[in-house]
Amino acid sequence: MEGGGRPSAAQAALLAASTALTALLYSVYRQKARVARGLEGARRVHLDGDLRAVLLEAPGRCVPYAVIKGVVRSVKETLSSQFVENCKGVVQRLTLQEHKMVWNRTTHLWNDYEKIIHQRTNTTRFDLVPQEEGAGVAVRVMKPLDAAELSLETVYEKFHPSIQSFTDVIGHYISGERPKGIQETEQMLKVGTVLTGVGELVLDNTTIKLQPPKQGMPYYLSSMDFDSLLQKQESNVRFWKILTVVFGFATCAVLFFILWKQYQHHRERQHLKQMQDEFRQAQERLMREMNAEGTEMLKNVCSICLSKTKSCVFLECGHVCSCNECYCALPEPKRCPVCRQVISRVVPLYNS
Repeated sequence: MEGGGRPSAAQAALLAASTALTALLYSVYRQKARVARGLEGARRVHLDGDLRAVLLEAPGRCVPYAVIKGVVRSVKETLSSQFVENCKGVVQRLTLQEHKMVWNRTTHLWNDYEKIIHQRTNTTRFDLVPQEEGAGVAVRVMKPLDAAELSLETVYEKFHPSIQSFTDVIGHYISGERPKGIQETEQMLKVGTVLTGVGELVLDNTTIKLQPPKQGMPYYLSSMDFDSLLQKQESNVRFWKILTVVFGFATCAVLFFILWKQYQHHRERQHLKQMQDEFRQAQERLMREMNAEGTEMLKNVCSICLSKTKSCVFLECGHVCSCNECYCALPEPKRCPVCRQVISRVVPLYNS
């Protein structure tokens, strides 16, 4: 605590940082909880012959947030894997990722560093169709790359280590960067994959479309079933809730500590004020008694305790202002209470 009982700058900064972090975590928790509640309240529809009738009866031929499950089927052409034979899909993602070691000048350790140097994603139009054959209904999936959890399967992965000469190794140690190699990855959404889609379901003329919702809710295209997807979101909500509660308690602890320090400071000030009042009252009472006995006694009384007579002379300043008991109680180095000069020696004073 600083003078006047105000919190120190470090305490104020800690309280402000803890409060801001708690508010940020609470905001994230609220957003995650809103997503989980919206996902829990999504309407489950079946991909069957009654789906078109359901959309015709819905306001605006639209279900704002719906859950539907089906098998991926391409509309026209399919995408072929560049590395795996007879591997067909509707979404293809090719990634080149650089791996290297970087020297940390603070910790003096080599740390792994990964960087995507090239990534290309190819898509083609596809539908979700029922798992049972011959249902005669399909849902066109719109903007699949906007999905929060687009389930892509890794069909090819190869690491190409970097070839280094001795001079390259020396140069890498000097520069603080040691290349490890390039990782080549191909991911695909295969034809025939079972997907759970969560989004806006709309009947556009004769085409049923699944697209990103307009209410700000997330868009899902996941290989998990709906219950597992919901459970995952609820676990995420619990995680952020626990973080919010922990940092909330930490903020309360910091606030309690500051308030306790202020309370202690207030108690000390009250005690000091009480002692000053008692000393002033004793001094006034003694002055009245001395005035009654005479001014001569007042001249010889100790200036510190105001009860005993002066009995010593301070040298080299020559002041006579204290009794021997009060002189012995002075802190080291002993200084004259009148002029604050260091007392080199004391001579007893004899009153006749």
